[in-house]
Amino acid sequence: MVIASEKRIDKDLFVSEIVNNDYRTAEIFHKYGIDFYQGDNWSLERVCEIKGLEVLQVRKELEESIRTICLPNTLKFDEWNIDFLTDYIVSIHHQYLRKALPEVKDYLVNFMHAQQNEFSYLPELFNVFSELSSDILPHLQQEELIIFPYIRQIFHAHHSKESYAGLLVRTLRKPIENVLRDEHESVNRFLRQMRKLTNSYSVVEDASIIHKVTFLKLLEIDNDLIHHMHLENDILFPRAMALEKELLEND
Repeated sequence: MVIASEKRIDKDLFVSEIVNNDYRTAEIFHKYGIDFYQGDNWSLERVCEIKGLEVLQVRKELEESIRTICLPNTLKFDEWNIDFLTDYIVSIHHQYLRKALPEVKDYLVNFMHAQQNEFSYLPELFNVFSELSSDILPHLQQEELIIFPYIRQIFHAHHSKESYAGLLVRTLRKPIENVLRDEHESVNRFLRQMRKLTNSYSVVEDASIIHKVTFLKLLEIDNDLIHHMHLENDILFPRAMALEKELLEND
């Protein structure tokens, strides 16, 4: 069962208050080009009026952004069909990263401009994050266009007991082990660097809004990547490599 809890947002609250109460609302303000970190004392209703936005629509999106969705801890990812598992990885993790990475890069730029003198490590953090983004995005495309279709193809050929299944592995085999070893190790290296620079994304109580939002979004991306790589490293790729081995041995 998926449980979602609803929270209401008062249109008279200041934009800065809304983001301070829940960093996830920053995504909606970023979408509409609303500056939430300069401390302007404008209410949600007033800023929507200035921007020519429909306050009820913006408030609806803000409330959706802070909806808490709980998934059961008993999900058996290792028992999922290969098609469903690869679709899940693409639809949940890949799409999330394509949206979150550019947003957080913008937050880091604004954080640097506002507080680089106070936090001298920010340029290095920005460079590490930029390298992480540059490394990940082509990797997602490689998985979607090459690795995952290949895995689905050999899975279906094996499941259907097709006579050409072993031939598929010999002619279409892709570097699954290289993806597992090289690509994911580089992601782990970047995450370790970011954790070290930010003291594991620690934020002091009186930190600025842009500081809080940036670090909490970095933590969110870190958590997403850990689960993403778990699904691939510990479930999907081992199943695919075992299938490759079986097909080669039986060919």
